[in-house]
Formats: sequence, C-alpha cells, structure tokens
Amino acid sequence: MLKTTLAGITRIANLAAIASNALGTLVVLALVVVLNVDVIARGVFSSPIKGTYEMVQFSVVMIVFLQLADVVRVDRLTRSDGFLNLLGQRSPNMAANMRRIINALSAIFMGLIAYITFPEFLHMWDTQDYFGVPGLFTLPWWPVKLVISFGTALACLNFVLKVITAVDRPHLEAAKSESNT
Repeated sequence: MLKTTLAGITRIANLAAIASNALGTLVVLALVVVLNVDVIARGVFSSPIKGTYEMVQFSVVMIVFLQLADVVRVDRLTRSDGFLNLLGQRSPNMAANMRRIINALSAIFMGLIAYITFPEFLHMWDTQDYFGVPGLFTLPWWPVKLVISFGTALACLNFVLKVITAVDRPHLEAAKSESNT
C-alpha cells in the first residue's frame, strides 16, 4: 500500500512539474514576443513598449521557478558531481548515500524558501503591492511570490521523493533497466 501511495504521489508530482515547465516555456515564448515587438516598435515607430523592463524582470523570475521542479525531476539541476561520479565507480553505495544526503539538504532549503515566501505572497495579495513606475507601468508582486512558493514547494517534494525512493537519476535508472533486459 505504501508503494502504491508513493507511486501515486510521484505521478502527481511529475505531472505538476511537467505542467509547470510547460507554463514556464509559454512565459518564455511570451517574453520573446514582447521583446521582438518592443524592438520593432523602437526601430520603426521610435516608441518602445512601456514596461518592457518590468515585464522582463517579472518573466525571468517566473521562468526560473516554474521550470525548477521539472529540472529537479529529471536531474538536470546544475551541480558539480564529478566527485560523486568517481566515487560511484569505486563505491556505488557510498555515492548513492551521498546523493540522498545532498537531496535531503536540497529539500530542506527548497522547503525553507517555500515556507518563507508563502506568507510574503499572502501579504502581497492583501496589500496589492506592485513594482514598476507608478503612472507609467506597474505589475503586482503577488504572482511572483506565488510562483516562487509553488516552484520551490514542488521542487522540495521532488527532492523528498528522490530521498525516499532512492531514485536520484531517472535517466540512468532507465538506461540500467534497458541494458539488463
């Protein structure tokens, strides 16, 4: 029963991470459109789009945190694991345990970020704080805080699942299972 529950949670977390990544990709595409339209408006009409700078700031943070959980899920988070790879050749169990410790620490840090930013989201939601230049272009802060909280919470869940299941590198696990058959 525990395995099926864990498999269900993993499936839901994976689907949420994939959907979040797809949404982040849509934000990238929207950013490309905004920047291209701004460049054309500046060059052809000598009239840039108001708020492009704010939209870029807003979008970059959203892209990073929307795609973070999927990057963790597929083990593509930037890190130096040369030492762990060398250790894995000599002592695979020690390397696997070190990966679990690193994943546990990463889960703690992601959980702390989510824990800290969620009350900030609630505060920004209540106060309707904004960033930008009043009278020219402004955006509310709360969507950024919500995306940071959501992205780090989902990344935390993915790290926790890696610690519990001891499946740290899914692409390597798939390659091992294919070579054994």
